[in-house]
Amino acid sequence: MENYTFKSERLGFRNWTEQDKIKMGLINSDPKMMEHFPTIPTQKQTDEFIDRMKTQFSENGFCYFAVDKLENTEFIGFIGIAKQTFESDFTPCVDIGWRLAQTEWGKGFATEGARKCLEYAFDEIGLKNIKSICPETNDKSEKVMKKIGMKKTKNFNHPLLSEFTELEECVLYENEK
Repeated sequence: MENYTFKSERLGFRNWTEQDKIKMGLINSDPKMMEHFPTIPTQKQTDEFIDRMKTQFSENGFCYFAVDKLENTEFIGFIGIAKQTFESDFTPCVDIGWRLAQTEWGKGFATEGARKCLEYAFDEIGLKNIKSICPETNDKSEKVMKKIGMKKTKNFNHPLLSEFTELEECVLYENEK
């Protein structure tokens, strides 16, 4: 597949295809992957997420991009930027996020990909501010935020996680052009 919006050294970033739905469903069904989320998404919820990302891509030129390893074009999850509109004092905003298959953890893909997505957001799209959010318990994601140069702005209670007390307290990081 050579339909990449952009590439980093080892990764290709692209819009989603129907073929990605089953593979992303498998990633989402991994309990270790979803330990910092309130529930494990169903295949239908995964399909709906991908459809929303395709819409964001066509409307804005960005989304949480489907990501392939360039060495073998294997789909490994997503890294990208997406609009967030939940109710808070810092939304609407553009958020950077990632979710990669557990087999790909510890290889630097999230950091490499997130750096490239920030570059794309600032230099190609012209965005001025990117935020990143995760539950305070998600040390791995917070470590990536720090590695890509984001600065912690505050802790806050995420309104969509109010029923999940162990996940409700989240951290907000930012990066400005």
